[in-house]
Formats: sequence, C-alpha cells, structure tokens
Amino acid sequence: MNIMPEEKKESTAWEIIKVIIISLLIVIPIRTWIAQPFIVEGASMEPNFHNGEYLIIDELSYAFGAPKRGEVIIFRYPLQPSEFFIKRIIGLPGETVEIKTGQVFVNDAVVPEQYLPKNLQTGPDKTVQLEDNQYFVMGDNRTASSDSRVWGPLPKKNITGRVFLRLWPIAKAGIVPTY
Repeated sequence: MNIMPEEKKESTAWEIIKVIIISLLIVIPIRTWIAQPFIVEGASMEPNFHNGEYLIIDELSYAFGAPKRGEVIIFRYPLQPSEFFIKRIIGLPGETVEIKTGQVFVNDAVVPEQYLPKNLQTGPDKTVQLEDNQYFVMGDNRTASSDSRVWGPLPKKNITGRVFLRLWPIAKAGIVPTY
C-alpha cells in the first residue's frame, strides 16, 4: 500500500487550486466581454436558425464598429430586458423603414433579402423613422416573429452582440454569414 506524504498531498491540492484560479481568470473575462453561448428558442428565425441550435455570440465587434444591415444579433427584449431575442438588422439609425405591399424598403429602396425564401410576404404596412442609436429588427420567419413591427425600434444599448458561430447541429456548424 502506497501512502502519500503529507507534503505531497498539500502540493497536489495547491496545484489543483492554482489551475482552477487560472482557468477562471481566463474564462470569466472571455465569457463576459468577448463571446457568449446562446441556444435558439422558438421559430422566429426559421428557416435560417432553428429551435435548439447552439450559437456563439461575438460581443466585442460592436465596441469597435456599428451594427450592419443583415447581421443577426442577440439583444435584450426592450419590453422585458431579462429576456434575450435573436433577430436580423433591417434598418439602421437615421433611416426610414417602410413595409408596403409585402416588401421591405429602406429609404425608398427595396431591401434585398436573399436569406429569405422567395415570395415571402412581410406585413402589415408600416413606416418607421429611426432616430440615432435605433435599429429596426425582424425575424426571418415573418409570420411567427415578434419584432420591431410589433414593439418598435430597438435601442442600440439593448444589443448584446452578433451571431458569429453556429456550433450545433454539427451538420450546420460554421461561421454565420452576414448579408
């Protein structure tokens, strides 16, 4: 029978504690300020994102540049800030977003939405003038999405980050494109 000396036990315990502390010092800042995991809940972003998909959110990009049209973002729901939503940016600060005859226009130009199925109708008709630091966001599944058409413009301060990676399901894993 092997008996470990008391000194060796203390040394091993201290090494384990050091590894845990160093790991926390690395993981916590990354998780807090750089990247964060999210799981999609609901059908509002189908056919591009489905319930149960595991995503990694880039929280750092918007510290150096503004959100862009076509990016998929995670944000705090303005009417219930403890909830997170996933939507696509359609309108940028200062723009006029208009939904008419089933199409989306920004500053009187049709928004090319190649990420959506052909002949998808968006409604009801609506016009919104965005102010500074406001974004117009919509789900890709327009008939099943609570978005800026319902609750109005999204304040920039509510944006957590942009969807960067899809990790699950494995068959669809990879960098999420921006349109």
